[in-house]
Amino acid sequence: MASITLDLTQSPSRRSKPSRLRRILVKQVFRMRRDLVLAAGSMLGFTAADLLAPWPLKIIVDHVLLSRPLPHSLAWLQVALEQGPVFAVVATSLLILLLAVLRGMFAYAQLYLTSRIGYEMVHTLRRKLFVHLQKLSLSYYSGARSGELLNKLTSDTTQLRDLFSEWVFTFVAQVLTVLGMVVVMMAMNWLMGLVVLASIPVLGGCLYVLFGRVKASSRKQRAREGQIAARIGERVAAIALVQAFGRERYERKQFTAESAETLVESIRTARIEAAAARLVEVVSAVGVCAVVLFGSLQVLGGTLLPGDLLVFATYVTGVYKPLRNLAKLSTKFSKAMVSAERIGDILDTAPEIEDDPDALIAPPLSGEIAFDRVGYGYGDGRRILNDVSFTLRPGEQVALVGASGAGKSTIVSLLLRFYDPDTGVILVDGVDLRAYQRESLRHQIGVVLQDAILFGMTIRENIAYGRPRATLEEVEAAARLAHAHDFILALPEGYDTVVGERGSTLSGGQRQRISLARALVKEPSILILDEPTAAIDAESATLVMDTVTRRQLGKTVLVVTHQLAGLERFDRILVMKDGQLVEQGSFAELIARRGYFQELLAFQLPGPARDAVMALG
Repeated sequence: MASITLDLTQSPSRRSKPSRLRRILVKQVFRMRRDLVLAAGSMLGFTAADLLAPWPLKIIVDHVLLSRPLPHSLAWLQVALEQGPVFAVVATSLLILLLAVLRGMFAYAQLYLTSRIGYEMVHTLRRKLFVHLQKLSLSYYSGARSGELLNKLTSDTTQLRDLFSEWVFTFVAQVLTVLGMVVVMMAMNWLMGLVVLASIPVLGGCLYVLFGRVKASSRKQRAREGQIAARIGERVAAIALVQAFGRERYERKQFTAESAETLVESIRTARIEAAAARLVEVVSAVGVCAVVLFGSLQVLGGTLLPGDLLVFATYVTGVYKPLRNLAKLSTKFSKAMVSAERIGDILDTAPEIEDDPDALIAPPLSGEIAFDRVGYGYGDGRRILNDVSFTLRPGEQVALVGASGAGKSTIVSLLLRFYDPDTGVILVDGVDLRAYQRESLRHQIGVVLQDAILFGMTIRENIAYGRPRATLEEVEAAARLAHAHDFILALPEGYDTVVGERGSTLSGGQRQRISLARALVKEPSILILDEPTAAIDAESATLVMDTVTRRQLGKTVLVVTHQLAGLERFDRILVMKDGQLVEQGSFAELIARRGYFQELLAFQLPGPARDAVMALG
């Protein structure tokens, strides 16, 4: 058993550098050192009471019933024996009760303290893990599955909680109990002590082999469970699509197949755990048999007292009981090791985008934005932007247009610093975007993303998400500007209506208007709208765009859109094609130029209007 160590944080391939998980655990252990000391004291008290438990029986058998003289070490009991055998039996029986009470008190204190340590540990770890997940770049989430991340955040941290609340102190207590019993047995009769001691290395070697198998099986099991969690999360989120295409039977078969694979690994793990427990029972039975046989022969030969044999038999049972517990604990430890590796993988993943140590807190912005020869591409070699340069003057209202895949949303992501450009520089008020603290910069930018995401809370809380201290009057004012106030009042609880997860109880247009209100309530220096009218009707789209241009008058507005009609109200239009800025100018200037913008506009118009547009210029 000595080969099982508490390296919870690193696989062999990663032991060259300290793990963030290890640093978190060490810091938390240091913070809870008082509880750890008390738990350790309770553990030692329980171990001592456990070691003393069989001795009152020896006293009754040898020195009360058989009237053997007390050894020098027990001379302090002579006063009780002189009061008569009945008094001695009663006093010794009360001593048994006292030891039982002490064991219960120490066990309760240890369980309470270790459980508290475990729960606080998992609370801290989950908080750190959640904070770290929020810092990771969007590129990390593009390759991660939300269900598996949720499994790591909940189930894997629970495994570590069980480790700290059950394994660590229980392991130490069981080891101390075994060592204490072996020492006492060796002191009483070293030959019989050797009989017990000889079986422990054999048992430890077998458990070590089983431990390795459990760890390998647990790793596969946890991976399978993560896949199942990911599948459930994806399919539940897309349940409308599954039902619309009549794929319930297919999804059921796929889930059943993945669940069956998890079942196989779970059964394999349970089988190895059962084998470990049965192995300890067999070895313990052999040990007890040997001690009883060898001890009885010594009692018959007069070289051993019956009470000594009773203590030995109790200790032998006591030695193998902790070993049985250690066998069970080793399987829990192996599962916790796998969970620690999975959590450590996340914590050791460094965010691609981080603030510089001396990053500036963004002051109130005037709203000037400049892209200077900006290029960006994914890691697979695909280029999304190539040498893009443009400037948005403070208070200018600009539309960004182009076909799908032209790079419009990437420009928004770079401006929000979800990613950093590969080449070139982005300036806000003449300062490199990377010189600002991201959070302080984003506080001054209002944004409506293409996917209008709402949280499962009240409409008022959703609108005030970017400005939590906004009053109800300010929330209602923003909703009116976004033409959302009327339909909100028509809901059962008005602004206190709780929407479904991701806003599922609202229509796409309603979600889009609430998202717009959420951006407007911040009164931002810069407003960015990514396809703000994609999910609403033409009349509402016109009202929304009129509101945006009037409300943000004097502030910088960047609107990404596919809809080219109605862009006359914008000061300037930027036209993207294949990752490059190919045209820019006012609506009239671009039409007169008879270039790519005119082609895009013509494609969106019916036949006669298209011919008229193409004939312009």
